[in-house]
Amino acid sequence: MSDDLAPGQLLARGVCRHLLHHGFVTLDEFVPAPGLRVDVMALGPRAELWIVECKSSRADFTADRKWHNYLEWSDRFFWAVDADFPLELLPDGTGIILADAYDAEILRLGPETRLAGARRKALTQRFARMAGLRLQGYRDPGVTVSGISA
Repeated sequence: MSDDLAPGQLLARGVCRHLLHHGFVTLDEFVPAPGLRVDVMALGPRAELWIVECKSSRADFTADRKWHNYLEWSDRFFWAVDADFPLELLPDGTGIILADAYDAEILRLGPETRLAGARRKALTQRFARMAGLRLQGYRDPGVTVSGISA
């Protein structure tokens, strides 16, 4: 399975496995708003929403120009990197998760900035619809309905 996944996807898998142990459910490649796509969106047991961006190399990190735009779409923001990543590159005021393809460890919690109620509701509904659409796709591959989106 891991042979067909990119390095960032392997990190995301380890992050998702780890967050599950903390009571979070996750969706990878989630679109919180048009024009934005986050690597991992996590929904916690108290309706908290976390975004995790997975960076497999220095070049991958330095090429990311959109991450500031993700901050307003989560209660906490994290970078997930592997053990060889130079941690000093990661900005202060963000969380850090050390990950591999099989698990992860939260090294630093990013500061909590609670979402406004209306945004939380809309984002949680989008998360639920996307999860449902993906589940239906696994259950009945190849069936699509035009006009349906998360």
